[in-house]
Amino acid sequence: MTMNNRNNKRFMPLIMAVCVIVGIFIGSFYANHFSGNRLNIINNGSSRLSNLLHIIDDQYVDSVNINDLVEKAIPQILAELDPHSVYISAKDVETANNDLKSSFSGIGIEFVIRQDTIQVQNVIKNGPAEKAGLLAGDKIVAIDGKPFVGTQVTNEEAAHRLMGPKGTKVSVGVMRYGEGGMKNFTITRDNIVTKSITATYMLNDTIGYMRIKSFGEATYTEMLSSLAQLNAQGMKGLVIDLRDNGGGYLQAAVNMANEFLPKDRLIVYTQGRKSPRTDYKSDGRGNFQNLPLVVLINEGSASSSEIFSGAMQDNDRATIVGRRSFGKGLVQQQIGFPDGSMIRLTVARYYTPSGRCIQKPYQPGDDADYEADLLNRYQHGEFFSQDSIKQSGPAYHTVLGRTVYGGGGIMPDVFVPEDTTNFTSYYKQALMSGLMLQYAFTYTDQNRQNLKEFTEMQPLADYLKKQNLVEKFADFAANNGMRRRNLMIMKSHSLLEQFLDGRIIYNLLDEQAWNEYINANDPTVLAAIRVFKTGAFPKRPAPAQQKR
Repeated sequence: MTMNNRNNKRFMPLIMAVCVIVGIFIGSFYANHFSGNRLNIINNGSSRLSNLLHIIDDQYVDSVNINDLVEKAIPQILAELDPHSVYISAKDVETANNDLKSSFSGIGIEFVIRQDTIQVQNVIKNGPAEKAGLLAGDKIVAIDGKPFVGTQVTNEEAAHRLMGPKGTKVSVGVMRYGEGGMKNFTITRDNIVTKSITATYMLNDTIGYMRIKSFGEATYTEMLSSLAQLNAQGMKGLVIDLRDNGGGYLQAAVNMANEFLPKDRLIVYTQGRKSPRTDYKSDGRGNFQNLPLVVLINEGSASSSEIFSGAMQDNDRATIVGRRSFGKGLVQQQIGFPDGSMIRLTVARYYTPSGRCIQKPYQPGDDADYEADLLNRYQHGEFFSQDSIKQSGPAYHTVLGRTVYGGGGIMPDVFVPEDTTNFTSYYKQALMSGLMLQYAFTYTDQNRQNLKEFTEMQPLADYLKKQNLVEKFADFAANNGMRRRNLMIMKSHSLLEQFLDGRIIYNLLDEQAWNEYINANDPTVLAAIRVFKTGAFPKRPAPAQQKR
């Protein structure tokens, strides 16, 4: 017997066993296939969801668009995890990422949607829209020759149609107050530089102010520029306003905190089930380590805003003024799909230097309750009384030994309640209906020729104060279906006047001018100034006296 024959006989049992297994598999497959029963494949398979989609596509009674089915299913699956794991479709990815970029390509407008119509809120100076002739208050009713009004008008769809590659053109049809018919403008898209720091100025001779709207790619660079500007004006203390700042890039917040902290101070750390603890510490190279600092926060301050304010509080580096922050302490990682869509999946949590978890409590899959949290806070009186705030988390301690609490969000050192003294149902209706914003646009357009001589905030504010705008607005509102309530108008006069004057200042000048006007009488800003006057900065608690 040859060597080859002996080897063949030795491997024969193995070959026969493999043939039997393959035969069983093939037989099972054809039996299941031709009988129409594939449930065993689903039950035994490693991807039941994938198999389910194949079965629906192959056997469902009607034709089904599987891609649409997946688009709807993925958000539902992620919603069962936590409130911040989300799916972003391919067409919305660019818009979602542009919010944190220092520039994007578009026409250069800020807009709001009122009554299913795009209303231009602000035209960016020297941008394509301004060069083409668009004005604040214009209503865009057509894009590229097709009507764009009604239920199809959403923020996402409007951004999708107006943005595009640099150098491309878009045609917009505009309705303008006082002019009959639609005006057409052809706008050449260009790179639009966006600022995350929207106001930098001196509150008085010694206190600087900086309003940070978001934490984007260029926020740290912008902050250094703002600090240099304020330093040149004699700044001895600084107010950083993070109210209604929803966050952004972690690294931007870390870089900012580093500028104010001595070496080897913990800024924040992240940790998750598959994400080992990562510490972010200061390197001691910051140029403003001894500058007296106040940070403003409110219920709209989230994520990176809480990282920065938490780092300043736990390191006893600043006094935090305002109201409890939002409580968003989950870390998302962006994961892209081949079709251009992506998910933002929560992979870790943020913790402040003392060990507090920033994230407020949530129940997986219960988005409705999570989203209603701010309304619940309002109804429970948290916006008006510090005693109404209930943080159930454990106690932690700052570097100097002060007690701080976990349980969600950053609690301010100095609480400032929301001022509702002059708030009435008339003011609420005027605000929520959009009529005040509409009137501010209308007044700006009607009086643009007279108002264009004003180039600074204070002279314009002084002029507007003499124009009896509240009374004129009341007439305008009454003509647009809003019942006139004279007693309520008198009570809310200061609120109505501030909103109307502020929006007109915004329309004619810019966001910094609007900030300067609003902040002049803002209770939280005034509380920050008092901190500097009284020296109410973090100090080590006095030791407890011994009983004798």
